[in-house]
Amino acid sequence: MDLFSKIYFNYSKIVKTIKIYLLLAGPGLIVMIADNDAGGITTYAATGAKFGYGLIWFLILLGPVAYFVQEMTVRLGAVTKHGHAEAIFSAFGSFWGWFSLLDLTVVNWLTMVTEFIGMTAALSIFGVRPVITVMIVILVMLGIVMSGRYWTWEKITMGFCLVNLIYIPAAILVHPSIPDILRNGFVPNFPGGFNGELFFLLMANIGTTIAPWMIFFQQSAVVDKNMKEKDIPWGKFDTVVGAFFTVLVAVFIIIVTGTLLYGMNIDSAAQAAQVMMGVHPWVGTLIAIGLFDAGFLGAICIALTNSWAFGEVFGWAHSLNYKVKEAFWFYIFYFLGLITAGGVVLIPGAPLVLITLFVQVIAVTLLPAALVFLIILLNNEEIMGKYKNTRFDNIANITIVVCIIVVSSLYGISTLFPNLFG
Repeated sequence: MDLFSKIYFNYSKIVKTIKIYLLLAGPGLIVMIADNDAGGITTYAATGAKFGYGLIWFLILLGPVAYFVQEMTVRLGAVTKHGHAEAIFSAFGSFWGWFSLLDLTVVNWLTMVTEFIGMTAALSIFGVRPVITVMIVILVMLGIVMSGRYWTWEKITMGFCLVNLIYIPAAILVHPSIPDILRNGFVPNFPGGFNGELFFLLMANIGTTIAPWMIFFQQSAVVDKNMKEKDIPWGKFDTVVGAFFTVLVAVFIIIVTGTLLYGMNIDSAAQAAQVMMGVHPWVGTLIAIGLFDAGFLGAICIALTNSWAFGEVFGWAHSLNYKVKEAFWFYIFYFLGLITAGGVVLIPGAPLVLITLFVQVIAVTLLPAALVFLIILLNNEEIMGKYKNTRFDNIANITIVVCIIVVSSLYGISTLFPNLFG
């Protein structure tokens, strides 16, 4: 084979590999990028404003945590062809099945409320009334899912995932000091000492890295996409790529707020965007757009998570590959979740801050149980066969679970009793 033939062969092989990945990409990318939802964006913005670049190293460490948890859902979905709710009912019985499903439903609905809080706050910066935002968002989300094809929904949603990268040009526009980022951000340190405020933000960042809805969502998406066992390596790679981008976006948000707002107390990403409007209008605009997009992605994914889960349990047709008349209850449940969550934001005097706080406490309470269920399922040789967890998988995931149980519990305590840790 001459040199030209070798180059052509390698080029063709690369192109073929990329085409295969693009066909199978989706669940991992979407779940990871959607994890940077409205609450996550607020957490990163507050972290950068309070501690500058000091916790970038910590966020980088959280990338592998997200991957190790989520790749288990790829294997479980591809092997069993069942969503996570159905898998729990089948393996653990009705009691634990209903416990898991009802807890998931409550925390998901409350989290959707926070997504609408983020979206309405973001567009309010541009003078759009909350009622208009809620109505348009719900109509657009309904239009996206009612195409009758999972592929169509996935590709449109991945387009919104691209918008999530808007924080990268925002960071470039603020002209951060690269040496400062490398020196202060990549060297492990606890800026200001390990006090209650730092501890709170560490826990908040952990809480935004992996959430119970992500486990249910990705497994159901793998099933709806009809991924096979032979596709598992591609699903894992998709999850790696997603984990990389979720950390990348988080780091760039911290760079933006750490550069422009360092030393300020920021309560929300919307507040950060409003302050930046007066300092750097273009950056403030990009942050506001990114916040809206984050809330949109979070809401559309979480609403689907609930519909998939209840469809699996009640035996309804529960696939985006069905038309509305073929999966009526699936779409009705999706619509009701959106309209009720969006409606809460429009209630005059609604305790939106309290709701957000309550969501954080409930989420960290549910997460350890969801992770334990997942690991037990992945160690069941009868279910998983050759795809069950290896010793390394178990060491990595059990370590993660133990750490998350400890820090999540402490995070919940510090949220309820903010003065407990000094």
